[in-house]
Amino acid sequence: MAILGIIADDFTGATDIAGMLVKGGMRTLQTIGVPASGTIPGDVDAIVVALKTRSIPAGEAVSQSLAALRALQAAGCVRFFFKYCSTFDSTDQGNIGPVGDALIEALGAKQAIYCPAFPENGRTIFFGHLFVGDILLSDSHMRHHPLNPMTDSSLARVLARQTRHKVGLVPLKQVQAGSASLRAALDTLAAEGVRHVVVDAVADTDLGIIGEAVADDPLVTGGSGVALGLPAAYRRRGLLAHKSGVDTLPKITGASAVLAGSCSAATLGQIAAFKGAHLALDTDAICRGEPVGDEALAWAKAKIGAGPILLSASDKPEAVKTLQVKYGVEKSAQAIEKTMAFLARGLVEAGVGRLVVAGGETSGAVVSALDVKALRIGPEIDPGVPWTASVGARPLLLALKSGNFGAPDFFTKAFAKL
Repeated sequence: MAILGIIADDFTGATDIAGMLVKGGMRTLQTIGVPASGTIPGDVDAIVVALKTRSIPAGEAVSQSLAALRALQAAGCVRFFFKYCSTFDSTDQGNIGPVGDALIEALGAKQAIYCPAFPENGRTIFFGHLFVGDILLSDSHMRHHPLNPMTDSSLARVLARQTRHKVGLVPLKQVQAGSASLRAALDTLAAEGVRHVVVDAVADTDLGIIGEAVADDPLVTGGSGVALGLPAAYRRRGLLAHKSGVDTLPKITGASAVLAGSCSAATLGQIAAFKGAHLALDTDAICRGEPVGDEALAWAKAKIGAGPILLSASDKPEAVKTLQVKYGVEKSAQAIEKTMAFLARGLVEAGVGRLVVAGGETSGAVVSALDVKALRIGPEIDPGVPWTASVGARPLLLALKSGNFGAPDFFTKAFAKL
């Protein structure tokens, strides 16, 4: 019976935290969308519901998140986690604050922490300010994010604009004093009516302290890094017994391919480092409605089986901005996602059985197009990105990568891992 239920606001983020839990010894299943009643197997410790709610209207995000919560409760989960990006992607309207409020109320909780820290991937929080590497979030590439530009590094300020409830902070010094000290600080803030608490963290040891301090809370929110400390904390409480062999996936054969839709600096670097056959899609032609997908699929079919191939719709931020101005943000995004979905179906029909997808929106489009309902989580390729195996009549190996994650050689490394 599952212990922990996770509600993730995008597909790659869901896989990210699922991989973290597997590393901690939790047998983990990821569902694509809210699972139907009776579809969750009984041999898992954690269930991650992958939604696509990061950039939709706040009311819709709340509705979908509450539906996911009800499904997880029905599956027997007793602890819950709201997972968002380690760069706190959101706007002044949400969706982190509104969803957090709704989940707190639905669970009858008094408070939840907010901690998107992931030190291994360069995401740290100090005095409530989020850093990407050694620079503030507001000075990073996220300042120019095409959907959710992040121009304020203060998580408390960002969150305060999204909720009518009090927002507080537990600074690093209090965290590093130990889990009992952190727990006391959180309880003091709760007694003062502070519902949302940003918690500092700059190292994995901090995440372990946080995990122990909040393991009894009905709701935890954050990036996948916070999940680092939860499995051990659950094990100390007698809630979890399994530890080894939880990342074994079935043997699945087939050709190898990469679909890249993210425009992040990390993904652009991975595309540049890729040594196999690569086709860069003409995104302007896609938005004009030209048959770019048909031409790209014909190119791919001629090369399938001769080594991993890469098809990319990624570009630099200024080029993306030009496209958005020309065709509109929503229209351009939908056109590209539709093409990537078409390519995913075509590649699988042509014999691809191992597929890497870069970018949260692209991953959402691909798994929907392939009618993937659930994923078993396997071994990690790079921090935050595991291989997964789809559950169903036609199993596939899928690696769903957040645009910002992975080393420059990620695409090559992924297939070598198998």
